[in-house]
Amino acid sequence: MNIKHSYIKFVLAFLAVVFTVNSIRSQEELSLEKAILKGLENNFQVRIFEEYYKSAQLNNSWGTVGRYPSISLGVNSVNRFDNTPSNQNPDDRSELYTNRLTPYANVNWVLFNGFSVKMNKEKLELLERYSAGNSALVVENTVQSIILGYYVALLEQERLKVLEEVKELSGDRYEYEMIRKDIGSAVTFEVLQARNSFLSDSTNYLLQKLNVKNAFLRLNLLLGEPPEVNFILADSFQTEKYTYDLEDLEQKMMSSNKTLQNQYINQEILKKSTGIAKSASYPSIMLNAGTDYNKGWYDLPKDDSYDSYSFDYYANFTLSFNLFNGGNTRRTIQQAGISEQVGMLEIQEMKQTLANLLVNQYELYDIRKQLLDVAQSNMESAELNLEIATEKYRNGTINSFNFRDVQMIYLNAAHRKLNAIYDIIDTHTELLRLTGGIVTEN
Repeated sequence: MNIKHSYIKFVLAFLAVVFTVNSIRSQEELSLEKAILKGLENNFQVRIFEEYYKSAQLNNSWGTVGRYPSISLGVNSVNRFDNTPSNQNPDDRSELYTNRLTPYANVNWVLFNGFSVKMNKEKLELLERYSAGNSALVVENTVQSIILGYYVALLEQERLKVLEEVKELSGDRYEYEMIRKDIGSAVTFEVLQARNSFLSDSTNYLLQKLNVKNAFLRLNLLLGEPPEVNFILADSFQTEKYTYDLEDLEQKMMSSNKTLQNQYINQEILKKSTGIAKSASYPSIMLNAGTDYNKGWYDLPKDDSYDSYSFDYYANFTLSFNLFNGGNTRRTIQQAGISEQVGMLEIQEMKQTLANLLVNQYELYDIRKQLLDVAQSNMESAELNLEIATEKYRNGTINSFNFRDVQMIYLNAAHRKLNAIYDIIDTHTELLRLTGGIVTEN
């Protein structure tokens, strides 16, 4: 039986090496602050929306909306040969060689178009702000994801430590039962129960190592790092319990929530769209001006030829006014007004949704603080109970089944405490995001 026991321990040790073989590479110490900075620099979504913002900046130009004239330069060339028979004598033909070169310059300029140029430029400025707001939203969501991903990895590591501790206790119990069996004071059933407990705890331990590995892979993805990069988390798995005032949180949310701020900008864009639609009701004035120089060379029969040239310039104005187009202009204005009204309703809905979510998270945070206090007290009792039970088991006061029950109580209490700590972090982070403080706080 000792040989079998040694073999089992060897197999488990070998499996542990298999799960950790990739972690022996060079590792980098990673604090939460460093993780956030690294993620904001490398995260793919953040980088994508930065490019969108650059595109919006590039598009925000007076030239885009047509404030400036368009100027074109060109040259027309004509090379022609005419061979025309005479009406009286078909054999008598008139031949003419023509070469003509015409350089020109042309200017087209919309002088007035119902104020649409100004309103379109203001809309582009709003679109740039809206794009910046989208980037800020992505940054907020990325920071929140990195914080939670960082603490999930810490949580899985802490769970691994608890399972390792329970596994070691099970291993000690198994060895103790083996010794008792060798001296004849334990039966085979008790040894088998201890062995099954040890194998079960060892399996859970190895599976938890996989959970740790997966948690770090998800964290690497958030940080924009390849899977082979290994980190050592520098921060400890703990949290502070803050006291919040609901009214103060509501004021911060209404003034600083990035989603709501972006919705306000979107509403301004809808208003500009309505104004642009109304601009079609005004007349438009256009200028078309330019100059051209015409130089020609003409070769006639019998060595007769001559040259010509001309120089022209022009400035033409066009006034146009759309009197009727089947009511399309009116319908476009009405549609823009409807979109504007829908935007107002969406803002009201968003405010109510955010207010409900804030109250929910505020109350949840208060409940989770209490649950953490209960979990900590429960953990302290479970630790003391395990310590006492270990002594009693060694002294033979309790049997192995009762000792196993105490181990499971300790394991469950440890898990509840770890989950309670993470739940506090999760709710606290969500409160910061709702009130627009997750970036400034971190």
